[in-house]
Amino acid sequence: MNKSKPIQLVLENGTIFQGKSFGYESPTAGEVVFSTAMVGYPESLTDPSYAGQILTVTYPLIGNYGVPADIVENKLSKFYESEIIHVKGLIISDYSFEYSHWNAEKSLSEWLIEQKIPAMYGVDTRELTKLIRESGTLKGKFVFPDMEEVPFLDTDAINWVAEVSCKEVLTYGNGSKRIVLVDCGVKHNIIRCLLKRDVTIIRVPWDYNFNQLEFDGLFISNGPGNPEYCDTTVANIRVALEKNIPTFGICMGNQLLCVAGGAKTYKLKYGHRSHNQPVIMAGTNRCFITSQNHGYAVDNHTLGADWEPLFINLNDDTNEGIRHKTKPFFSAQFHPEASSGPTDTEFLFDEFLDKISK
Repeated sequence: MNKSKPIQLVLENGTIFQGKSFGYESPTAGEVVFSTAMVGYPESLTDPSYAGQILTVTYPLIGNYGVPADIVENKLSKFYESEIIHVKGLIISDYSFEYSHWNAEKSLSEWLIEQKIPAMYGVDTRELTKLIRESGTLKGKFVFPDMEEVPFLDTDAINWVAEVSCKEVLTYGNGSKRIVLVDCGVKHNIIRCLLKRDVTIIRVPWDYNFNQLEFDGLFISNGPGNPEYCDTTVANIRVALEKNIPTFGICMGNQLLCVAGGAKTYKLKYGHRSHNQPVIMAGTNRCFITSQNHGYAVDNHTLGADWEPLFINLNDDTNEGIRHKTKPFFSAQFHPEASSGPTDTEFLFDEFLDKISK
């Protein structure tokens, strides 16, 4: 019999969910969001795009395959998407105290405690998800009965990209093509996918003036929060576009490329966070199932005359990527590298390299 400490999720609208703690016992606050992914909690928790958020996982049973070892290869985590857990807290329905997997080193609970991340189980996640779908994402906080409460956190007032971006220039690989990777909160599997294609990656902070470097292609990474905080990044991207340097953006990178091209972004009601988002390639009948994690989107109606949508979301018709009509610039709002999720669209990395080679 596992005895767990009582914990409450308190939402800004006054709703309270009762549960039990299985993570680090400390109050926390953030933006409450949900993901419908059935697997991949080690990858999701270490995805920098979740910075500032309390993640609700809708799949009922979590923890049954434990957590892999934190192994570093070529300056990258082998099994995680960054060096640390980025969520403010985790909410699930049923926690599996027993786990079994060939590469599991510890339980999810042990890992969360080590990383000082609060978590709760025993929550009606279906009801919580319905509430978020109806009202939109909500501010929330974890409250322990014998601890002082923390205030709600206004996540929209924080530049999360600056929080999660690297602080110095890092180099990976030794390939013939040099790619500048603007780190807005990059997932490690993006770097892995590029390195498989024999390139040299120069990873730079979000506000770094990369145009002073010599490079063949520009990659703009995923990242958390509001793209409007990244004016410096957008200004640097515009300079690179004027030089016709092949450019590829993913997730936040899609939004920043769009803004650099003159478009506008807006906040979605409750975002796209799942492994099962269907997107169609514009002008074709080709449909792909994609992995996504973002709370903002691009307004297709604000795209300039030289740009056009590349992918469209089949659930809500939102933008899922753009391309320039004549120049080697394109992007995807979803995650071609997945990790976790479907890898149907990894070919986009090959298309990027093809544009660099021409």
